[in-house]
Amino acid sequence: MRILLSNDDGINAPGIRAMQHGLKQLGDVIVVAPEGEQSAVGHAITISEPLRVNEVYASETLFGYSVNGTPADCVKIALKALLDGRPDIIVSGVNTGANVATNIIYSGTVSAATEGTLLGIPSLAVSLDTYTKPDFSAAVSFAVKTVSVMVKNGLPQGTLLNINVPALKEPEIKGVKVCRQSDRVFQVAFEKRSDLRGVDYYWQGGYMDNDDKDPKTDIKALEEGYITVTPIQYDLTNHSFMDELTNWEWKF
Repeated sequence: MRILLSNDDGINAPGIRAMQHGLKQLGDVIVVAPEGEQSAVGHAITISEPLRVNEVYASETLFGYSVNGTPADCVKIALKALLDGRPDIIVSGVNTGANVATNIIYSGTVSAATEGTLLGIPSLAVSLDTYTKPDFSAAVSFAVKTVSVMVKNGLPQGTLLNINVPALKEPEIKGVKVCRQSDRVFQVAFEKRSDLRGVDYYWQGGYMDNDDKDPKTDIKALEEGYITVTPIQYDLTNHSFMDELTNWEWKF
């Protein structure tokens, strides 16, 4: 099996190192990832400046290739310029911090997997629900098992898997739930500061609104200690509204 591995935390992030180590048991892992953190860049691509690719080594062994671009750039350039053949599957992660609810719109981790899906390759994104002292073992273990199942069963065209793992030891995880994406939104806040010249600037931050009581959502299941698996797609069309919209009195 040939596996392309990327992320949005950067090629030196511990999560991608752990994932590469785990996936090696399944086959040949090729790492192409941003040279630095690209969290929350969404599905941006770089068209106004050149992309530069560098080899990255670990203990004098080639680990992968860094790209001075976004996660979507990494997948694009890997498939179109760097690899001598298409991978069988694309994995993005392990990301630190959950990618649930409407946060997946901003997620570079999810976007790397989405780009793979756009290019016709089965893809999944994997995130761990913590930023503090992350233990990636459960997330990597589940990702390895999921890759094997995905290769066997396949995915519908245009669909990828978004996986979130609670920050628990493997024996403490209650199980796996296939969930819908919650509609909770990121509650944004801006902190106003001034630089040494007295010019104002703003830090953007906030938190995810986790007040979702629906047990069928990714937020609720993750909060209860389950691994969540959500099938998502890049088709943004509201198909259920098409007929009603067609009946509007359109004039030109």
